[in-house]
Amino acid sequence: MHPSTFDYLKPTDTQMGVMDRARAATKKYADELIALLPEGPDKTYILRKVRDVGMWANVAITRNQDGSPRDA
Repeated sequence: MHPSTFDYLKPTDTQMGVMDRARAATKKYADELIALLPEGPDKTYILRKVRDVGMWANVAITRNQDGSPRDA
């Protein structure tokens, strides 16, 4: 693990713009799933996983492949 793995990385303005787009895409997908899937534990599980994917997308936006902070 990179030494900064558990540190807060403040996103750059460019990264914030990318995060906004990724968040909107994740929300759009979640909204579609909410409309399509029947209520129940599977739907809850799927929506939680979609939320996880959205959060990991933010990590990918702010870090390089080796885990080091991305500059831009």
